[in-house]
Amino acid sequence: MNVTLHPLSLAIAALLFGTATAAVAETRVDANTGPAAETAAEAAASQTLDTVSVIGQGETRQVQRVLPEEAIAKPAGTSPLKLLDKLPGVHVEAADPWGNYEWSTRISLRGFNQNRLGFTLDGIPLGDMSYGNTNGLHISRALIAENLGMAEVAQGSGALGTASTGNLGGTIAFASSDPLPQYGARLAQTVGSDATRRTYARLDIGDHAGFAAYLSGAYSTTDKWKGWGEQEQTQFNGKAVYDFADSHLALLVSTSRRNEVDYADYSLDSQRRLGWDWDNYAPDWQRAVDAANGVYSGGVNSLDDAYYLGRGLRDDDLVGLSGDFGLGEGLNLRLGSYYHNNEGQGHWFTPYAPSSATVPISIRTTEYDIERTGYTGALVWQIENHTLEGGFWFETSVHGLQRNFYGIDGPIVDDYFLRNPALRQFRQRFDTDTTQWYLQDRMSFLDGNLKVDVGFKSQDVQTDAVNLIGTRASGSLTAKKNFLPQLGANLRVSDGEELFFSYAENQAAFQPGVSGPFSASQSAFDAIRDTLEPERSKSFEGGLRSSHENFDASLALYSTKFDNRLLAIAQCSGIQGCPTVLANVGSVRTQGAEATFVWRPMDGLSWFNSLTWTDSQYEDDYLDGANAIPTDGKDVVDTPRQLFATQLTYDLDGFAFSLGAKYTGKRYITYVNDSSVPGFWVVDAGASYTIGDLGPLSALKLSANVTNLADRNYFGTVGSNGFVASDPAGLNYTVLQGAPRQVFFTVDAKF
Repeated sequence: MNVTLHPLSLAIAALLFGTATAAVAETRVDANTGPAAETAAEAAASQTLDTVSVIGQGETRQVQRVLPEEAIAKPAGTSPLKLLDKLPGVHVEAADPWGNYEWSTRISLRGFNQNRLGFTLDGIPLGDMSYGNTNGLHISRALIAENLGMAEVAQGSGALGTASTGNLGGTIAFASSDPLPQYGARLAQTVGSDATRRTYARLDIGDHAGFAAYLSGAYSTTDKWKGWGEQEQTQFNGKAVYDFADSHLALLVSTSRRNEVDYADYSLDSQRRLGWDWDNYAPDWQRAVDAANGVYSGGVNSLDDAYYLGRGLRDDDLVGLSGDFGLGEGLNLRLGSYYHNNEGQGHWFTPYAPSSATVPISIRTTEYDIERTGYTGALVWQIENHTLEGGFWFETSVHGLQRNFYGIDGPIVDDYFLRNPALRQFRQRFDTDTTQWYLQDRMSFLDGNLKVDVGFKSQDVQTDAVNLIGTRASGSLTAKKNFLPQLGANLRVSDGEELFFSYAENQAAFQPGVSGPFSASQSAFDAIRDTLEPERSKSFEGGLRSSHENFDASLALYSTKFDNRLLAIAQCSGIQGCPTVLANVGSVRTQGAEATFVWRPMDGLSWFNSLTWTDSQYEDDYLDGANAIPTDGKDVVDTPRQLFATQLTYDLDGFAFSLGAKYTGKRYITYVNDSSVPGFWVVDAGASYTIGDLGPLSALKLSANVTNLADRNYFGTVGSNGFVASDPAGLNYTVLQGAPRQVFFTVDAKF
C-alpha cells in the first residue's frame, strides 16, 4: 500500500502547535510515570550511577529506570531492550549481540510475553514490537541507540496514561534524548567481529532563545556470525524543541531502512544432528535444490533443517509532535499527535512450492503495511493535596497483510521489495479504531509521607477485517471495557525506607495479523465471534525500597491472574479437517519475587545485583480438536523460574570498566512441559577511556567490548516459530542459538 502523510494529522498538528513541535515524553508531567513524576530533564539529571536510578523511589508501583550510560559492557548500537536485561523480572533473548535482529529478539516481564506488554517512545505507541507487527514498530527501528535518553520499566502494570491496548502485563517507556544547549558535533565509528561496521553522526545547533535541535544518522552493517548474508540498517533521527514561558514544544522525526538475512531456526533434534555452526544453505544453491528434491547430505534428514535463504525487510517513517502548556498555577495541558507509515516483507525460499518443473523452490513472502495516525492529551490540575489528571488517546490504523509466491529461475539476491507475484494466497485489510481515556487522582497525606493513587481507564478498540483474496475471514471484533481500575500507595517510613502497594486491571484488544482471530475461515470465524472474549488480567504487587548513601535495595512480591487466554487450536479432530481458529483456553496464575541491590563502596565503584523468582502456571486443560491437552499445573512456556544479573562497574577520571553476567533458568518450549532448553550464563565486558580536549576535539572516547566472554553455546531465543502442545523428540523448529564471543572497538569524538 502506498500511503502519504495524513492531511488531517498535519492540519491538527499545525493548529495545535503552529510550528514544528515535539514528542510526548519531554513533558513537564510524564504521561508514563504518573502525575507527580519528574520532568525528563530532572529525571536525566538525577539518574546516574551514583544515585537511585534503578529502584523507583517514590512510586506506588514497581518502576525502574536505566540510562544508556549505565551500559558500559554493551557495544555501540545495542538495542535499548538489551539495556533492560539486568533489571529484575525482565527476560530478553536474541540471536545477535546487540538485540537488533528482530526475528529473534523478544522481551517478557513476569511471565507475560512481548505480545501482552505495552511499549512507547516519547509517549508514541510502538504496539507490541513483534516481528510481524500489526500496530507499531520495534524500538531498534524507531530510535537510533545513541539517541536514547532513558528507559523506564513498569514490571507489573503501566501508568493509566500509557498509550497501549496490549499491556496485560507491564510497560516499557523509552524517551529520546533532548538537543544539547551548546553547539557541537559528534562522530562515532565502530568496527568488530564479522566485518561489523557502524557509523553514527550527530549535529546539535545549540540553544537559541529557547529553540534547540539536532540532526543525526546511523549506518550499520555486519556479516552474520555464521552462514552467509549481511544485516544492514540505515537510520535518521531529528529532534527540535522550543521552550517559552511555562510551555514546551517539540518534534521528533525518525526513519529506518532495515534489511536482515535470517539465521536458520533449529529444532532440538536438528541441533544435535547438525551442530552449533549449522545455518541455511546460501550461497550453495545446488544443495538447496537437492534438498527440495528429497536428496539430503551431511546429516540433513528434513526439508525444514534449512532453506536456501530467509530475509526481513522493513521501511518505517515516524513523526511525533506534542506540546506541554502551563495554563496557570497548578494547571497543565499536554497535547500530542503522531503519524507512522510502514512497509515490510518477510522472504522465505520455500521448498514446498516449486517455481517450475525444473526449479523446486519459490520465494514465499508475507507482506505488511501499516498507516497509523493518533492523538493524545491530558489535563493535570494540582490543588491542595490532590493531583487530578484526565487524558485520552485516539488512533486510527490501517493494516494490510498478504501472502504471496514469486517464481524464480535460480538463485537471486532478494534484498529489495518484490512486486507482481505469481500467486497471491491471501490478502486482508484491517481497520482499527482505538479510543482510550482515563481519570486519576494522586493524593498526598501525612506531610507528603503517604501517597495514594486512585484511577481507572476505559478502552474501546474495534477492528474491521476485509478479506480481499483467499478464504480468510471478514468481520468485526470489539474489545470494550468501561472500567479498568488502578490503585496504589506509597508510605515513607523513614528518610531512606518506603513501602509500596498497587493493584491494576487490564485488557488486551484483539490483534489482526497472520495468526489472529481473522486467520480462520469465514465459517470458523462466524462460529466463535460472539463467544470470543478479550484477554484480561488482575495484578497485585507490594514491596519495600531502601535508599542510602552507599547502597540501594528493593524487594517486590506480586501475584497476577491472567484470564481468557487466547490460543490458536483446532476445533475438531484432524481427520475432519476443521480449520485452526483462536479460542479462549483458560487462565494463568503467576506469582513471584524480585530483589535489587546496588552497592557503592567507594567513589566510581558500583556493584549491581538483581534476582528474580517466577512461578507461572496454566490453570486449565484445553481441547485441541478431540484431544485433551493436560496443561493444568504446567509452567508457562518461555518463562524461566530463575533470573540473576550482576554487574560490577568502575568509573573514575575518564576510565570506565564493566563486567556483567546474566543467568537465565530452564525454559519449556511445549505447553505440557515435555521439552525444554537448559539454563545458561552469559558474561559481557567493556572498557572505555575518555580523553579531554585534544586539538579540535572537546572529547575523544575509546571503547572496547566483548560479548559472551566465555564463548558459551546456548539457545538464546525460543518460540521463533511458536510453541506446540507436546514435542518430546524435539522436532519443532522454534529455537535459535545465541551469538558466540564477539569483540568490538569504538572511537567516539565530539567537536
